[in-house]
Amino acid sequence: MGRQNEKAETNPEEQATALKDAWAIRPCHLYKDEYDDCSSFKARFHQYFIHGKDSDCSQWLTDYKNCERFQQSNGNDVVAGQAIIKSEEQRRQIRLHAHYANNTWEKRKQPPEDWAKPLPEWMEKRNENTYLELKQKELMGLATPQAEGGSFCTIM
Repeated sequence: MGRQNEKAETNPEEQATALKDAWAIRPCHLYKDEYDDCSSFKARFHQYFIHGKDSDCSQWLTDYKNCERFQQSNGNDVVAGQAIIKSEEQRRQIRLHAHYANNTWEKRKQPPEDWAKPLPEWMEKRNENTYLELKQKELMGLATPQAEGGSFCTIM
């Protein structure tokens, strides 16, 4: 009971600082959908085919339960919110591991100097009168919009 009183006594500023990454919390139904997808028969077959074993889907269920607790408390259950944020951060680190571990390519600080130079003449000729070029001219105001005429129906 004393623990609930502590939660009730925390002011909104403390909650905001405690959950500074609250934007990372997804809608709860997405965690449930991910768990259902991960534990479905089709997914289990795929996991076994690709990895040779079933994947652990329990984290999706844990995140769903924490999300439900967090939502039912109107954001007052800081512990549940922090658990979801930590889980999302771990998920993000796993996804970006190869990017950060890459030591083959030099990462740029800014784009190359000539990143916006005109296309070569042969490429501009190839793109003449294509649908995308006409639409680009319409967007830039260089051409008047043309009514799409004709029918796409084909009788065979």
